[in-house]
Amino acid sequence: MWAQSDYSAEVTSIRFSISPTIAAEPVKSDSSFEVSAPDRILYPVYPEQGDNIGTLTIPALKLELPVIQGTGVEELKKGVGHFAQSVLPGEEDNCVLSGHRETVFRQMGSLKIGDLLILQTSAGIFTYQIYGTRIVHADDKTVIVPTENAILTMTTCYPFNAPGYYPDRYIVSAVLVKSE
Repeated sequence: MWAQSDYSAEVTSIRFSISPTIAAEPVKSDSSFEVSAPDRILYPVYPEQGDNIGTLTIPALKLELPVIQGTGVEELKKGVGHFAQSVLPGEEDNCVLSGHRETVFRQMGSLKIGDLLILQTSAGIFTYQIYGTRIVHADDKTVIVPTENAILTMTTCYPFNAPGYYPDRYIVSAVLVKSE
């Protein structure tokens, strides 16, 4: 995974949005999927490295996982790591979560477009819907760049079952569809 100190946001002035060619139509429900920016600051106190910041629920996989601030060795031993140089769940921009393919994200390859990812934090419950997956090289930093929308990006090593060296990353991209 990307070490916290290995990345500096040299591209902060560049904004990216979901490509309409890969975006899936959100599942319809009674409520609108237009999620507006909150009227309040979601996180008045920014979490410290190693803090438990919430829970990631993946209904399609029947998983509930702790989300820990940071993506260092110790944080990833405890659960899913939040890349501290990305926004926190529910905020406008790209929230990046990482996990080991042998532990918390071992079933990540089974996720499909349209599946939901639910992040519960002190700021609320944020539901994201998967709109795409891809495989990138391990040093590809495009998955952690800022975005115009509230996006969730999950990363893990790839290939899933190869022993030893894993030169690539499996990426799941999701858009915020509900905020409670």
